[in-house]
Amino acid sequence: MHRIVHTFKKILQLLFNRIFYVAIALLVQMAWLLITAWRLAAYSKYFSNIIGILSVLIVLWIVNKKINPSYKLGWTILIMTVPVFGVLLYLLFGKSRIAQEIQNKYAQVQEESLPYMKAVPETTEALKEESPSAAVQSRYIHQYSSFPVHTNTTAEYFQVGDDMFPVLVRELEQAEHYIYIEYFIINDGVMWRTILDILERKASEGVDVRLIYDGFGCLTTLPYHYDRFLKGKGIQCQVFNPFRPLLNIVQNNRDHRKICVIDGKTGFTGGINLADEYINQKRRFGHWKDTAVMLKGEAVWNMTVMFLHMWNVIANSTDSIDHEAYLPHRFHPEPFESDGFVQPYSDTPLDGEIVGENVYLNIINRARKYVYICTPYLIIDNEMMTALCLAAKSGVDVRIMTPGIPDKKMVFLLTQSYYEQLLEAGVRIYEYQPGFLHAKSFVCDDEIAVVGTINLDYRSLYLHFENGVWFYKNNVIQDILADFQETLNYCDPISIEFCKKRNVIIRGFQSILRLFAPLL
Repeated sequence: MHRIVHTFKKILQLLFNRIFYVAIALLVQMAWLLITAWRLAAYSKYFSNIIGILSVLIVLWIVNKKINPSYKLGWTILIMTVPVFGVLLYLLFGKSRIAQEIQNKYAQVQEESLPYMKAVPETTEALKEESPSAAVQSRYIHQYSSFPVHTNTTAEYFQVGDDMFPVLVRELEQAEHYIYIEYFIINDGVMWRTILDILERKASEGVDVRLIYDGFGCLTTLPYHYDRFLKGKGIQCQVFNPFRPLLNIVQNNRDHRKICVIDGKTGFTGGINLADEYINQKRRFGHWKDTAVMLKGEAVWNMTVMFLHMWNVIANSTDSIDHEAYLPHRFHPEPFESDGFVQPYSDTPLDGEIVGENVYLNIINRARKYVYICTPYLIIDNEMMTALCLAAKSGVDVRIMTPGIPDKKMVFLLTQSYYEQLLEAGVRIYEYQPGFLHAKSFVCDDEIAVVGTINLDYRSLYLHFENGVWFYKNNVIQDILADFQETLNYCDPISIEFCKKRNVIIRGFQSILRLFAPLL
């Protein structure tokens, strides 16, 4: 009886879930288009010929584009195998129109900010003297993301969201001038209600409170037009790329960033969204292991500018950003404490430069002793696979930690399909047994680390807006290393035998998934 009641409740939850109706609407539209196309192909050889010619032209177009070869292969196989379906899918989802619409605006706000994003010569020279290799990595980040490296900044690392949340609450309570928040997922619960109460109170006190959330990320977690509800509480709000159940609206690019800036001097980022599972107040996939960092000092400026860029782009504002009003020392005239080099940066799918992946590749390729990696998804291209394998074959201790309990079973199978090649090259892989590992971090040679939002998968590296923080010779690097080493105690090492003993059906399914991995 209990099982029947539980099943009935789940059915009701599905029927009253907004994503259920969105999915039905999309499926109906897709089915109608496919049926129409196939009927035309059946009744008209001319239509079949047109589809055939169009398939060849699209494939030639894709092959000559400056995109990842894995994308080219995935789309080419799909289009040439099932031309009607493949062509239709590519025309709908192969290129995001929203990227076309906002590209000029994003470039404009970046151009306006350049005078305020110049590197401090003394800082870059000091970094170069410390390590020419680190200086090269930092220079790349500045040149291709526009965000410079800073000193006069300290950082605090959080091993789990449970530790970060009370500190975030404390810092929000101390806000006097502005609070800028940008997150992929917001969900009602202990975490969000606590934060919302503070935001509403601060807004009533005259603090400039602004919030950005992603339309798809919050599709099932927030009510429709939730931004209007927030505006009624005095909180300014923008929704990135609101999700609509229309096939002619392409929804590939998402705002996957997690940023909280307080008065220009305190900033938070990492993998943690504003939902209860991230602080283990709600159990979804066992214990949720995630990480974050809090910055205090001049490097927070980079995060402030990231937020302001996105705000002006979504709002389609014609007003220029008053950069002087947000500088770190505007409300903190005294000097900041300094600890190593800190460089927050962002990655955008609009410029064709894969900053997120290249930062990771730079770390791997320049490693001398070790590279330890945490990622919830391991769906990598040939460049990343080559770099990881070459580092391991060259004697670098390469270790990768992934979840033991997945949030998406098909993606988990795809992640595991990459294990065998990595293990054969000498890479060591560990699965976190207590639950889901959502952390995204690199730590290398006791000197360099990255904490942020950037997963090792195609969507994160090529399609989403992301952000991270690059550290050199900062105290948090030892904290990140210690966390990785401690977490190994809760992981199972993966062996080559584990990969080889999987049955033929699973291995075959993994092969198919690998083929279309860039499109998932």
